[in-house]
Amino acid sequence: MLIVFSWILLQLGGLTLLAMGIWVSVDGSSFLRLLGPLSGQGMQFVNVGFFCIAIGAVLVLMGFLGCCGAHKESKCLLLTFFSIVLIIFIAEVAAGVVALAYSSFAEGIARAWATPALQKDYGSDPVVTKIWNATMTEIKCCGFTNYTDFVGSQFEKENGGSLPPICCWTNSPPCSPQVAKRSAVEGCFRHILETVQKHANIVGGIAAGIGVLEIAAMIVSMYLYCHLDGKIS
Repeated sequence: MLIVFSWILLQLGGLTLLAMGIWVSVDGSSFLRLLGPLSGQGMQFVNVGFFCIAIGAVLVLMGFLGCCGAHKESKCLLLTFFSIVLIIFIAEVAAGVVALAYSSFAEGIARAWATPALQKDYGSDPVVTKIWNATMTEIKCCGFTNYTDFVGSQFEKENGGSLPPICCWTNSPPCSPQVAKRSAVEGCFRHILETVQKHANIVGGIAAGIGVLEIAAMIVSMYLYCHLDGKIS
C-alpha cells in the first residue's frame, strides 16, 4: 500500500509539477497568458515555475523515500517519510485555518492584482482585453468592483471618456460614467465569489480526500516502522 501510494500519488504528482515548473521557467510568457488579467503584473509570476519545481522535487523525494523504505524495510527512511508527510499535513491544516479566518482579505488581494490591469492594460493588451471582455459578457458584469475600475483608465482616455459598453444597460456606445452609474451593473468579483462558494463543497471534498490519503500514508509508514521493531526483537 505504501509503495502504491508513494508511486502513484507522490511520484506522478511530483513529476507533473516538475514538468509544469520547467515549462513556466522556459516559456513564462505563454503561462502568463493563462492568468488573464493577472498577466499585466509582469514576469514576477515566472517565480511560480521555481516554486513548482521545488514542490515537485520534494514530492518525488517523498515518493522515493516511501518506496525505498517499504521495499528495503528501512526504519530511517520510513521515519523520514512519516515526518515529511506529517509536516505537510500540519502545514495544510494551518493554511486551511488561515484561509477561513482571513477570507475577507481575498477581495483586497484580488483587487490589488486586477484593478491595475484594468486601468493600464485593458484596451491596449489584447490578451487582457479579450479575457476581460469574455468574462464581463458571460457573467454580465462590469470591471472588478464596478464601472469605477475604468474611470481614469487608459481605455477611457483613448475612447473620449467612454467606458466598455457592457457597463451600461444600453450595451451600446457611448457609455459614459454617468450612464454607467445609473445602470448600476455589478462588478465581476461578486459573481465569481458566488460561483466559488457554490463549488466550495467540491474543493473541500478534494482537500479532505488528500488529507485522508496523507493520514493513511502516515499510519501505514508508522505501522511498518513498529512492525520492524517487532521483527528485530
